[in-house]
Amino acid sequence: MTDPTARAATLLKEHRASIDRLDAILVYTLAERFKHTQSVGRLKAEHELPPSDPAREACQIERLERLAREADLDPEFARKFLNFVISEVIRHHEQFQK
Repeated sequence: MTDPTARAATLLKEHRASIDRLDAILVYTLAERFKHTQSVGRLKAEHELPPSDPAREACQIERLERLAREADLDPEFARKFLNFVISEVIRHHEQFQK
């Protein structure tokens, strides 16, 4: 008979290993995303375009909320997360404008 505490420890270790891998994926994905948004920021600065595009941002938030619902993720969390990312992108774009 398997010790329930040992079994729980094994499962916990497996879940944490998966979480660690997913965290790495998130970090590398965000890094790749920011590389592209920095290129967009430079392009906007070169062509004297505004650092923010409220219409696109609204569409992206709507899209991410829909994707979150499809993925069974809290859409409010997805919206807050994207708003944070967008604010960082705009901050970077504003730096290119200086």
